[in-house]
Amino acid sequence: MSQAVHVEKSAIQNATLVSSDPKPLAAGAARLQIESFSVTANNVTYAVVGDGFGYWNFFPTPDAAGSKVGIVPMWGHAKVIEDNDSGLTVGERVYGYLPMASHLDVVPGKISAGGFVDIVEHRQSMSPIYNQYSRLAADPEHDPAREGERMIFGPLFKTGFLIEYFMRNEDWFGAKNVILTSASSKTALGLASVAKQTSPDVKRIGLTSAGNIDFVKQTGLYDQVLSYDAVDTLEAAASVSVDFAGNAKLLASIHAQLGDKLRYSCLVGATHIEERGTGGLSGAGDMAGPKPVLFFAPDHAVAMFKELGPEEASKRVAQSWHKFLSDVGDTVIIERHQGLDAARDQFTTMAGGTIDPSAGIVIEP
Repeated sequence: MSQAVHVEKSAIQNATLVSSDPKPLAAGAARLQIESFSVTANNVTYAVVGDGFGYWNFFPTPDAAGSKVGIVPMWGHAKVIEDNDSGLTVGERVYGYLPMASHLDVVPGKISAGGFVDIVEHRQSMSPIYNQYSRLAADPEHDPAREGERMIFGPLFKTGFLIEYFMRNEDWFGAKNVILTSASSKTALGLASVAKQTSPDVKRIGLTSAGNIDFVKQTGLYDQVLSYDAVDTLEAAASVSVDFAGNAKLLASIHAQLGDKLRYSCLVGATHIEERGTGGLSGAGDMAGPKPVLFFAPDHAVAMFKELGPEEASKRVAQSWHKFLSDVGDTVIIERHQGLDAARDQFTTMAGGTIDPSAGIVIEP
């Protein structure tokens, strides 16, 4: 018996656990049993922008055509439990993009000792970044003792890394300050950590809710931490903003406060779903300053690897990753929950905006 969490696309706080009988395994395919995955604000963003960026298409429901529900992608670990001449070995473990479900069938291609690409037809129109899987037995990034951290922080940290790389390549658009909303979010922490390492002259200002101020300050990653109701105290200096919250009113207030001092407005995620407003991720309609631009990490990842080459790009990411872990390793406590019913509950709670930044959620289906 297989299980999956079906999320209502137009109201993502509504989710149902669905059971089904597995289909026969196709030729050249392998069946993965999902062992663990994390639930983060990143997954909420996948659901929010799912139709526009194709996130619902990775793991379609049986009645995918015109369906009002979908399966949200997660990052995690799985084990090969069945093989039909796929090139993988029953019992081996992998890491990569997984559905909020108990099982996944993949068709491995470009197989090497360290990984493979899922070449199943319906996934080929999406970014190749999401179709790559690591085979843990030969994966240099794998640390059995830090699997939880990799699931929780890994994809989010890399997005933060790519934002910093992009901004630095643009000389931060001439900005003196970088303003990060939802400063307690894991992607924001990743950006702040990398910026602290490689762009120390740019002042890092974190905006967060009043209840998260102490947590954000304790990370030591920000030069200044302000509550959302203190936007009107932001320094009128050349700045860039990186919006992880998706709160249209908040973004409009930042634009209004800084006006033409705001050199670039970058949109990354939506941790405050209920406050996105009719403007969606692009904010509250007409705003002062530059037009907000959505940051799509996979495209930036492809560009960085092309510019630096795979070896140098991987080296830079790894160096910053280890420093990031030392920065935040003690700030987040991993909470492990059993079963997909827990996955449904944790996801819908997170979609509602009630996120404890000091908790890292891991589900073991």
